Amino acid sequence: MRPIIASSSRAARSLCHVSRPARQTGVIAARCITTSSPRPSMLASSSSSHRRPSPIGRGMAYQQQRTMFIQTENTPNEASLKFIPGVPVSPSGTHEFLDLRSALPSPLATRLLHIEGLTGVFFGPDFVTCSKDESYAWSILKPEIFAVLMEHFSSGQPLFRDGESSTGAEDTRILDTDSEVVGMIKELLETRVRPAIQEDGGDIEYKGFDEGTGIVKLKLKGSCRGCSSSSVTLKNGIERMLMHYVPEVQSVEQVLDEEELIALNEFEKFEKRLEKKSQEQEEKGKKSSMSQYMSH
Repeated sequence: MRPIIASSSRAARSLCHVSRPARQTGVIAARCITTSSPRPSMLASSSSSHRRPSPIGRGMAYQQQRTMFIQTENTPNEASLKFIPGVPVSPSGTHEFLDLRSALPSPLATRLLHIEGLTGVFFGPDFVTCSKDESYAWSILKPEIFAVLMEHFSSGQPLFRDGESSTGAEDTRILDTDSEVVGMIKELLETRVRPAIQEDGGDIEYKGFDEGTGIVKLKLKGSCRGCSSSSVTLKNGIERMLMHYVPEVQSVEQVLDEEELIALNEFEKFEKRLEKKSQEQEEKGKKSSMSQYMSH
């Protein structure tokens, strides 16, 4: 992945475009050509005492090229894709946006969520995770996402608008009021769990520990939200590690947002309707078979 080369500060205008995909799998080469105003170069002449402009500088503009490689990585969640621009994205903390209202503080998140088919945007330290509706294909969405990311990071615009907070959640910051057990849990989540989860384009948020039941409550974000393997990650990964290092931990549970609870309840109702309809059709088929048998 090649870094962005800073262009001249005297640039008069910038022409940006996203080129065709590079040969490397999951990598897009985006080029920004910056054209500056003419600056004739002066060459010393050995035959005369005065200086004269070089023919190279007559009416010709100097050009500098700035190339950005935006890499993509698949995540365990097929509906989420990780975009790596090769520059810091949100080193102060992670941020998640699930609708345009929550994305208002961030111009980049707002532009991404205006792309039809995207349902969520997640900012990591050096990556952006985009989540889509299942009815849309990545082959259609990726060119628009690449164009938005390229324009934003090549322009040098801030991730958040002026006056808006750009600090992430301090859920794992150890407080003076935390018990020794809670402090150990937070330290493990920050140093062991979070880096591994972010590698898959997601993150976790510590929501509390019940000392009576020994249950640690966590919220999954980014590509981990709605992922079919999230329960395996919680139980086989996070829960086992916390129980090994902190004997007071008995279990790890996922905390769901109100929207997720509503969606889960609707899905359960839908499954019950399908099951009921299937049973009715089965009973109707049995009655039809019985009537045909009696008629013979």
